[in-house]
Amino acid sequence: MSLSRRSLLLAPAVAAPLLLARGALAQTAGQSTGAEADPRLGERSSGPATAPVTVIEYFSLTCSHCAAFHKEVWPQVKKDLVATGKMRIVWRDFPLDQLALAAAQVARTLPAERYEGFIAALLGSQDRWAFARGADNVAEIAKIAALAGMSRADVDAAVADQNLRRAILEGRLKGEQEHRVNSTPTFVFGSKVVPGGMAYDRFAQQVAEAA
Repeated sequence: MSLSRRSLLLAPAVAAPLLLARGALAQTAGQSTGAEADPRLGERSSGPATAPVTVIEYFSLTCSHCAAFHKEVWPQVKKDLVATGKMRIVWRDFPLDQLALAAAQVARTLPAERYEGFIAALLGSQDRWAFARGADNVAEIAKIAALAGMSRADVDAAVADQNLRRAILEGRLKGEQEHRVNSTPTFVFGSKVVPGGMAYDRFAQQVAEAA
């Protein structure tokens, strides 16, 4: 199944769920999140909870700048900053299009311990599953998910899950409201919001300033 990479804000197929998510977010303001009832919506992170700095990354799985960061910068960040306990990172979905939303649904359905490896595989192979002309996008995502132990039937069920879809869109809207996110990647270092990809030295500097 081929999915559109048009903007979520422009795609009619997503406009209705996006409006429903906005209404649901308004109704549940100040209440506990669905993460308590649905483990798929729980935090996805790397690094010790006791780290002095928590960095939030809003990302889209079809964003080439997000892919560049994860391929070129994240390995050094993980080695020098996360593994040493200087920071932890929390990943938050900010899908830019229908295909990114579907891929995020699949990623969220995997066990939490397989999440990082799966999104790394997706971001490292965007050319194959997201940008290849005429590709069956979901089939290509399913091939990668199979390596993480997920069947094609489970992939299809995840993509078709409207509750999960709406919950991810709620998270995107929360990012827009809480941190004024409008592009990916966007990083939050403590209280400082920094949009756009960056080299390791600049990233490390932001972590040091937030400590």
